[in-house]
Amino acid sequence: MKKIFYTLCSLAFLLSGCHDSLLNPVPESVLTEKNYYNTANDIDLAVLGIYNRLQTRKPTDYQILEVPTDNLYLSANTLIEGTPEMDMLSVNATNPLIAAFWETTYNGIFRTNAVLTNLDKPTDYASGEKEQFEGEAKFMRALFYFDLVRLFGDVPKVTGILSVEEAASIGRSAEDEIFALIIEDLERAIEILPLKNAIENGRANKAAAIALLIKVHVYQQNWDLAKAQLDRFFKEAGSSFSLVSDFSSLWKIASENNTEVLFSLNYIDGSNGHNLSTAFLPNSGVIGIASRGNEIALPSWSLHKNYVEGDRRKSPTITEWWIPPNTPNVPPIWYPYVNKYAVPHTQGQSGLDLPILRYADILLLQAEVLYHLGQQQEALNALNKIRERAFGNSDHNYTTASITNEQDFFHVLFLERQLEFAYENERWFDLVRSGKFEEVMKQEERLFNHANQTPVKVTLKPQAYMKRFPIPQRQIDQSAAGILVQNEGY
Repeated sequence: MKKIFYTLCSLAFLLSGCHDSLLNPVPESVLTEKNYYNTANDIDLAVLGIYNRLQTRKPTDYQILEVPTDNLYLSANTLIEGTPEMDMLSVNATNPLIAAFWETTYNGIFRTNAVLTNLDKPTDYASGEKEQFEGEAKFMRALFYFDLVRLFGDVPKVTGILSVEEAASIGRSAEDEIFALIIEDLERAIEILPLKNAIENGRANKAAAIALLIKVHVYQQNWDLAKAQLDRFFKEAGSSFSLVSDFSSLWKIASENNTEVLFSLNYIDGSNGHNLSTAFLPNSGVIGIASRGNEIALPSWSLHKNYVEGDRRKSPTITEWWIPPNTPNVPPIWYPYVNKYAVPHTQGQSGLDLPILRYADILLLQAEVLYHLGQQQEALNALNKIRERAFGNSDHNYTTASITNEQDFFHVLFLERQLEFAYENERWFDLVRSGKFEEVMKQEERLFNHANQTPVKVTLKPQAYMKRFPIPQRQIDQSAAGILVQNEGY
C-alpha cells in the first residue's frame, strides 16, 4: 500500500525554521522565496510540509486531550514534563505541553499561509493540480484553527506571511472571527478538492472537508447549517463510505485504509513512524507487539466500566488480562492497558496510520443534529447504526421507549462518543461542549483493584475557566506588551 511520506525535505525544513515562537515568520523562508515556490513540485513539497506539522503533533495530542479527562490517567513512572499538571487539572500558563501544541499548530498555519501566498508563482501545474494544492492548504488551515479555537478561545488570526516585528504585534481575534475563517476555508476546499478515490491516501479530500464543516457547525450549534452539510455529504461524497463491520480492523495496518476513514495521517514503520503504539504498552512489552513499552498512561476505570458485555469495541481498545514477556507457563494477570494502537512495530516508530475523521463521527454528529431539529426517531436511527456495529446485532438498540427525553438522549449520545472514540482525542472537546466537564471531572475512578473489586477514586477540582487552556506564557512574553491577553483564571 502506497503512503504519502510527509517528508521534512529541504523546502519543508526551511519552512519549519526550527523556531518555537507563535508566528515568527521565519526569516530564512523570506530569504529563500526566490529559490522555492517556483514550480508545481515546490508547492507539492510545501503542502506535504503542512501535513508534517499535524503528523508530528498528533501522536502526543492525548497528553492534553485525554489525560485531563475521565478516559486516561498517568502511570507512576511517567516523566513527561507537564503531564502531572494535566492529570490533576492544575495546568498553568508555563505548561510545556500547551506551549508545544500552540507552537506546532501555528507553525502549520505558517506553512499553509506560505503555500497560499505563493500559489500563483508556478506556471507548470498539471490540470487541476493548483486547485488541489489550494484545497489541501485551506483544509489544513481550517483544521489547525479549529483545534486552536476550541482549546484557547480567541486566538491570533493570521492569513499571510508576517515579519518578526509584525508577529509580535498580532493580538487575539474573537472566536466568531476565527470560526468565520474556518468556514470560509472549508467552503473553498469543498469546491476544489477531489473525492477521496481521486487523490492519494493521506491527503485531504472533498468528503473530509464537508465532514469537518459539519463538525464546525455542530460546535457552533448551527443545527440547520449542519443539517445542510450533512445532506451535502451524503449527496456528493458519502456514497463511498460506510462503517467497517469489524471495529478492530480500524486499528490494524493491513486494513487501515478502509471505507470508514475519511482522512488519516500516514506513517511508515521504522522511517517515519510514531510513538503512540509504544506509549501505552506495559514497560516490559507485549508478546508479538513490541519488546518494551513506555506505559505513560493507563485506562481509567471511569471509562472501562462503561463497556458492557458484548460491546465489541472494548477488546480493541483496552486489554484487561496480560502475560508479561519471558514468563512462559504463567496465568495472565489483571493489568489493563490501552491497546487501540498496539500493532507490531519498531520501538517508537509505528507505521499505523492515525484517523483524523471517521464515518462513525458523521453518524453521531447526524444523530445530534437531527435530535436538535426535532427528528427524534431519525436521530435514534443514526445512533443505532453505531450501536449495531458495536454489538453485531440490534438487540442493544436505543428506542423511544427507553430514551424518553432530551436529557436521556444526550446522555447516551455522549456515552457512545466516549466508547467509540476513546483515545482518539475527542473526549476533552465533548466534555466541554456538552456542559458536563465540571460535573464529570469532580471525581475520576482510575486504577481498579480486581482482587477486591474496588476502584481507586481521585477527587479533582474542575473550574469553569478550565474549559479554555491558558495562552502559553512564553508567547505572551515574546509579544509586545499588552498584545496577548491571558485567558481568565490563569
